[in-house]
Amino acid sequence: MPPAPHLDQRRLLDVQALDTQLAKLAHAKRTHPTIAALAELDGRAADLHRAAVLQTSTVADLKRALTKAEDDVAQVRTRRERDQQRLDAGAFDAKTSQAVTAELGSLARRQSDLEDVELEAMEALEAADADLASIREQEGAIDADVARLTAERDEALAELTRQEEEIAARRAVAVDGIDAALLALYEKVRRQNAGLAVLAVRGSTTEPVRLDLSLSEVAAIKAAGPDELLRDEEHGYILVRLDD
Repeated sequence: MPPAPHLDQRRLLDVQALDTQLAKLAHAKRTHPTIAALAELDGRAADLHRAAVLQTSTVADLKRALTKAEDDVAQVRTRRERDQQRLDAGAFDAKTSQAVTAELGSLARRQSDLEDVELEAMEALEAADADLASIREQEGAIDADVARLTAERDEALAELTRQEEEIAARRAVAVDGIDAALLALYEKVRRQNAGLAVLAVRGSTTEPVRLDLSLSEVAAIKAAGPDELLRDEEHGYILVRLDD
């Protein structure tokens, strides 16, 4: 392994710490609680929208049914009133009057039946209107929650972005002047190991991840010169001694 200035190797620990912070901030942005909450609200809003569309159609149908029932009642009532007025005025002979009187009884029963239908239509429409109003109320509450959580999310993400920018600036300073080949190796190892590339070594113990170093690895670490670049056998982590 080509040597690298020991000071540069130790500076990689600072770079790694900053990169770990950046990774944590990126994870915090992706998993902020408001994101999941907003997704849930979006699903509920979609369900309510579908319910509102269906309920609006139901209300329209019931309004048409009520209008028809009202018209049917009005027609029978008008006919009864007209025939009753003519009967009262003596417009019919005795035989016709008897037939009209019987018809008026039939119309009265018919009107009563139609008024029952009208009442049922009115009650159904009132219940449907109440259900639609409830849906609209729930939609309004969700809209308010969405507005609140969106503002909370935007504020939180803005703060996380501010922290990212601050740490990124510190990282730029930290990597400035580090041996180019060493830095390229660091980036390669990071990609291979989910963001972790360099570990500190104190005696035979590694930090922040504790590795089970083989006896040959421990011996090689102790025998290595200060600028020698050390790697662990299993993962290829860069090992930076802090005992020198």
